[in-house]
Amino acid sequence: MFHHARISRIASHLPHIKKSLQTLTQSPKIPFPISQSQCSQNPNESFLIHGNVGDYLVGARKVFDEMPERDFLSLCSTTKSLHQTQQTHAFSIINGLLPISISISAALILRYAIFSAKSRIVRTLFYQSLPFSRSAFLYNTLIRAEVILDDDDDHTFPFVIYNEMLRSCVVPDDHTFPFVIKVCSDFNEVRKGLEVHGLLMKLGFDYDVFVNNTLMVFYGSFGDLAGARKVFDEMPERDLVSWNSIIRVFSDNKCQFEAIVMFRKMILLSEFKPNVVSVVSVLPVCAVLEDGILVSEIHCYAIKVGLDCQVSIGNAFVDAYGKCLNVELSRPVFDEMDEKNEVSWNSMIGTFAHNGFNNHALESFRFMISEGWKVNSTTVSSLLPVLVELGKFSKGREVHGFCLRTGLECDVFVANALIDMYAKSEHSDEASAVFHKMGSRNVVSWNTMVANFAQNRLELEAIGLVREMQSFGETPTSVTLTNVLPACARIGCLRSGKEIHARSIRNGSFIDLFVSNAITDMYAKCGCLNLAQNVFDVSLRDEVSYNILIVGYSQTSYCSKSLVLFSEMALTGMKHDTVSFVGVLSACATISATKQGKEIHAFGVRRMFHEHLFISNSLLDLYTKCGRSDLSQKIFDRIEKRDVASWNTMILGYGMLGDLHTAIDMFEAMREDGVEHDSVSYIAVLSACSHGGLVDKGKKYFNDMLARNVEPSQMHYACMVDLLGRSGLMDEAINLITGLPFEPDSNVWAALLGACRLHGNVDLGSWAAEHLFKLQPHHPGYYALLSNMYAEAGRWGEADRIRELMKLRGVKKNPGCSWVQIEDKVQAFIVGQRLEGLDPCLTLENIG
Repeated sequence: MFHHARISRIASHLPHIKKSLQTLTQSPKIPFPISQSQCSQNPNESFLIHGNVGDYLVGARKVFDEMPERDFLSLCSTTKSLHQTQQTHAFSIINGLLPISISISAALILRYAIFSAKSRIVRTLFYQSLPFSRSAFLYNTLIRAEVILDDDDDHTFPFVIYNEMLRSCVVPDDHTFPFVIKVCSDFNEVRKGLEVHGLLMKLGFDYDVFVNNTLMVFYGSFGDLAGARKVFDEMPERDLVSWNSIIRVFSDNKCQFEAIVMFRKMILLSEFKPNVVSVVSVLPVCAVLEDGILVSEIHCYAIKVGLDCQVSIGNAFVDAYGKCLNVELSRPVFDEMDEKNEVSWNSMIGTFAHNGFNNHALESFRFMISEGWKVNSTTVSSLLPVLVELGKFSKGREVHGFCLRTGLECDVFVANALIDMYAKSEHSDEASAVFHKMGSRNVVSWNTMVANFAQNRLELEAIGLVREMQSFGETPTSVTLTNVLPACARIGCLRSGKEIHARSIRNGSFIDLFVSNAITDMYAKCGCLNLAQNVFDVSLRDEVSYNILIVGYSQTSYCSKSLVLFSEMALTGMKHDTVSFVGVLSACATISATKQGKEIHAFGVRRMFHEHLFISNSLLDLYTKCGRSDLSQKIFDRIEKRDVASWNTMILGYGMLGDLHTAIDMFEAMREDGVEHDSVSYIAVLSACSHGGLVDKGKKYFNDMLARNVEPSQMHYACMVDLLGRSGLMDEAINLITGLPFEPDSNVWAALLGACRLHGNVDLGSWAAEHLFKLQPHHPGYYALLSNMYAEAGRWGEADRIRELMKLRGVKKNPGCSWVQIEDKVQAFIVGQRLEGLDPCLTLENIG
């Protein structure tokens, strides 16, 4: 400090001295040289970036003439700013210490690097002193300085220096290799790193512990865990850093179990005991594995050796316990910390949020503010999802305002959290505004925005944004694809889905389980079960993979495949869940497979799935469609808390089976049970009234629906047309159709056509059929119905014309079939022909 003070006093007198030394300083300002030749020719001018040499001459020698070189070296190594470093550099030249002194040159190179000076200054200083260097020391210093400067635009320059050193026949030492290998790790220069490893082995440095520690990190940086482990195993000597490095390598590469094994070996087999770095490295591994017991063991060790007093250790335990779903232990660690920082509070808020204690998280945030801690981007990113879960959208907007005032909205992580908050609160426009105002975006920003559009039913915008992100140079990730594929499925955009499928194959993300499941689901929902099956056959599979196809096939004519997949799922050791049961029961209901349905019912009872409301409702649907109203009534009576779907299924079932009065009674009892009627409830009761010819009751229920502000759909009007038409009230039916607030769909016209067939009203039926042929020109049933009407009326020419029209349009009538169950097989038949039997039904043995 004394020397720095003297330099500052001299510098303050330089303007006054300058005038008296004009005769010595007539040369103009000399720019800093950038080539080695200039440096060597003009060493005494190189320190000047701004100013003249004479500015530093007067008085300088009086201060430094008697200063020993070792003191001056200490001065060079302890400068506090770039300006002080430049002053020290100048006085070194004045006193003749540069470029001769390698030690002073090396010290200045490092100080310039620490204060982020331009790399050309550092390199020029190096080249000036290089002719006086006889060892690797100066080369090592420059390589280290380049690492500190971290110049992404010219990250290969350390290798240039390294190669130049080898060409100059300067032998690398034990400091050279760690610096060079670190550069290889930082910039993923694998081939160069392997080359350096070969050379250091040749020179015998593979026995050096520091070199080997750096090599482990190098191999871990590009995922060669076998190489890292081989280096570790062959080390003749290890230190604490060696153990910490191998633990960190396994942890960073998501090899959690290996990291735990090395941590245990370190405790049991080595002479070293875990320190702060060891504990902080292994706790995130425990958090990923949710191994709360191991966290507790490490906590006991930390307390025993006194490491728990350090704030970084406390923060790590708060976070680890939280991710192990143990708030009861995380909170005391936080409360008992003698010293806290922003990370401590952020860890506690994150712990509460991760475990669903959203109110506690919000309360901790308020305490953090009241105690005067500074809110940072991590705090905001943790808090915003909490506000979404609590439904406090207005508070989220307040946080957004706070970010605008404090400048945090410029942080990309905060902006991403704001987009997510607005998207999940169904404010897509505000999310888009945040996105478009971002100065810089990362791939998470794009993914969050794609999810925003997909979640808010803006499917086309989501697909378009995926294309746009590629035009901005971002590559869609697995998360991008899993966000956009459901949007394609929802609107049936098969072409875009196929394009995304092709891209996933090209970039390798197809092997990602979530991506392959999303692709399978997209094809299934677009009606391409053959393509969905192809993807399923060549992909990794989990329970979700099976459920997608089980549900997909249950909604087609290939229901038997749902049963086969349900059985295969158990044989592969996977556990059935609610979706599995709902899908396979739906398939059984479609083909009236009572025996198989009973077996699956028993299987569900054995595993307590029958108590789940969704599965109970699926069983109701199965038994009513199989004509077993007795069984469905028993299940219905045992449901503790029935929902609207339970009641609707029973009303529809009784109406379908012709037990109209029971259906109507259940409709009336539904409200008494505290369950409000919905639109499906009215469809069910109107359908029952239609089948029973209960016109007055049907009209009453329809008017009741309008009075309760239930918006009537096409299906409600179709039921009313069917009700009026079956009762012969054709004029009222026509008036209802012509007075609709929208264009009638095929259900409405089909109901009218069926009523006309029933009452032999050929002309009106022909009018209804004309609309049906426009709406569904390839539906064979409508052609057959109209042709039969003409035939029954004796209008054979018209009947033949309709048949010819079917041929002209390529419409073929699917023959009706029946099926019969014989032992363990269900066989389907048409008249005079035996069709291929359905697959063998399931038994309890091959299910369980």
